[in-house]
Amino acid sequence: MDTCAEVRVIPRPGQDEYFYNPEDCLEQGTHMATLKRKDGKSDKGSRLDRKGLFRLDLGVPRETYVELFGRLRKIPSKGGVIAGPWDFTMIDTLMPHPSYGWDGWVSVIIPSAKTFQEECRPLIGLAHGRAVARFDERAGKNVSG
Repeated sequence: MDTCAEVRVIPRPGQDEYFYNPEDCLEQGTHMATLKRKDGKSDKGSRLDRKGLFRLDLGVPRETYVELFGRLRKIPSKGGVIAGPWDFTMIDTLMPHPSYGWDGWVSVIIPSAKTFQEECRPLIGLAHGRAVARFDERAGKNVSG
């Protein structure tokens, strides 16, 4: 994440959240990624309670998500996971985010060096781009220049 300009890290219990927020213009900025180390109240689909696990979550453009996994799914019930054929507990497998796949988020539990380099790294750049575009919208900037 160090190659993405103007990203701020907000540490929270069990996770670090990454936001694009140049000069701290917005209260929090726009969310682009999370490193999650434990289950949350409404996000237990990956079973991060297993020893030594973490999950990388990235908010990619919806077009990218659709290219990777097909259509966006419906919002799951509180504490549930999105519908689909995925085993959200699998390690080193890029898949939709169990709770936020409906919004174009993807995730991988403990990505190997190969998975990180080949799959995650390009998606980090796309997540940064999505966060920049959303920031510009929220800050009232003209995205087209």
